Amino acid sequence: MSAAPKTNAREEFYSRLDTRSLAPLWERLKGLVPPEPQPKTKPFLWKWDDMRPMVLEAGGLLTAEEAERRVLVLENPAFPGMSRATNTLYAGVQLIMPGEVAPAHRHTQSALRFILESDGAYTAVGGERTTMRQGDFVITPAWAWHDHGNHGQGPAIWMDVLDLPLGQFLDTGFGEHHNDKEQSVGRPEDDALWRFGTGLMPMEGERPYGQTSPVFNYPYARTRPALVAAAKELDPHWAATLRFNNPYDGGWAMPTIATWMTHVPSGVRTQPMRTTDSTIVAVAEGRGSVTIGDTRMTFGPRDIVILPNWTWRSFEASEDLFLFCASDRVVHEKLGLYRQEKSA
Repeated sequence: MSAAPKTNAREEFYSRLDTRSLAPLWERLKGLVPPEPQPKTKPFLWKWDDMRPMVLEAGGLLTAEEAERRVLVLENPAFPGMSRATNTLYAGVQLIMPGEVAPAHRHTQSALRFILESDGAYTAVGGERTTMRQGDFVITPAWAWHDHGNHGQGPAIWMDVLDLPLGQFLDTGFGEHHNDKEQSVGRPEDDALWRFGTGLMPMEGERPYGQTSPVFNYPYARTRPALVAAAKELDPHWAATLRFNNPYDGGWAMPTIATWMTHVPSGVRTQPMRTTDSTIVAVAEGRGSVTIGDTRMTFGPRDIVILPNWTWRSFEASEDLFLFCASDRVVHEKLGLYRQEKSA
């Protein structure tokens, strides 16, 4: 539908509307209701070999306590100055040096960590501590106290993903600092994993974190073998893909961020597909490439890639690939907006 032709009388009418904070819908309808999504997010690749030296350099400039969270923001070039990796998700690369503690705080934004490098770092959530190892997926539920530390010998580096842009859109952000540098730990390490992550559930008890999974560390040591087993039967578009779930209801592990891992065996190329969600991909293992629209990107271990919404994409593995993925798909599904299209 084309916009109505402009005349002097209409232009004068539109000017008077503007002075009263009114606007003619017929002039804007095409932009408000497009025939299909018009992605703003751009494909982008952050190379580990570039990121690691720069985040370590930041470690020499200020302490974790000075920074509160010493993070290099992964800022999509489509959103300069807005601290966005996609249109709805924030991402950054955080550093904790040996002996450091990132002070305890909490916020209404849901957060996750995907561990890129660690030999003894930990996070504490709601009075429970878990050691973080490379490839682990760790959740910080909304409004849960959390702090991070490093008892290892080397630096600990991980990717943070938060639903910050979504919270900013809804104007629902709250945050608070803890009275102590570290929260008190009152439960055994990995207690939540043993109570909720073994296919068994307590008979009674309320959900400690609302719609978020009570398991807040999904270890890569468990995830990887499951993906290898799933690869005995490959989906042409998804390869071997398993999503992280909430043991309470089998749904997504987080209420606003969908998370899953994909294994693409060496030599396999997935068929093109596109979906309405924008996705952040961190390479846990392997080497390969992704074709996004007309753009082809080659990546290796611990690189991070952005897949824009409603854009054709396909992965190809030159080595066995293990990919951690985070997107806003869960929000799309809850609102009835999620769609996908697959090549024949």
